[in-house]
Amino acid sequence: MKAMVLAAGVGSRLRPLTDSTPKALLEVGGVTLLERAVRALAGAGADGVIVNTFHLADRVEAFLRSKDFGVPVKVSREDALLDTGGGIAKAAWFLDDGEPFLVRNVDILSELDLRAFYKAHAESGALATLAVRERPSKRRLLFAADGRLLGREGESEAPPAGLALAFDGIHALSPEIFRKLPLRGAFSMTAAYLRLAASGETIRAYRADASRWEEVGTPERLEEARRRASDTAGRAEPRR
Repeated sequence: MKAMVLAAGVGSRLRPLTDSTPKALLEVGGVTLLERAVRALAGAGADGVIVNTFHLADRVEAFLRSKDFGVPVKVSREDALLDTGGGIAKAAWFLDDGEPFLVRNVDILSELDLRAFYKAHAESGALATLAVRERPSKRRLLFAADGRLLGREGESEAPPAGLALAFDGIHALSPEIFRKLPLRGAFSMTAAYLRLAASGETIRAYRADASRWEEVGTPERLEEARRRASDTAGRAEPRR
């Protein structure tokens, strides 16, 4: 199983922190977001991981070379930002090995059981499976009772009924997806999912509500995650 970490973003919401440090190399609990992401995927059974880079790419790539993750880690450098869909499509040479693969954003902290998530996708026959949960979000997706993607909440072309759930930035995809995406250029993967679902493809929800998750894409959220990690570490220290 192959996997990808989406790490090319500029991290504009995290400025000024990301003016000199790539978002992927910001730390929580003394560990970079990128290392956490790669190790989570390797721990879930990935036998190879690819990371896309753009903003301060040399720093990110040097960091990857300095670490032994136990599995090969490749780089997909983007000369211009390709958004989530374009980034995944550009990495097809690595990801498209005939088996389903995992993709996750770098700026999330998640305790989702990725092995169970991958297994559920592989057994479902879906083109893609999205980890979702019931939480506030401005861009929630609408799903039918059987978990199929219907549309996006608030869009005029979306169906009037459906369960509104927020996407966690963790995907499992079947390799057939590459025959249904643009070969090049920048585009949103979520927009591609909506287009494919509207054409009859099965894009399915995976409820992740029971697992801890947080997005650390702003200075406030990052600081809160750091405080929580510090508190947890303090409670874990043995008594002397």
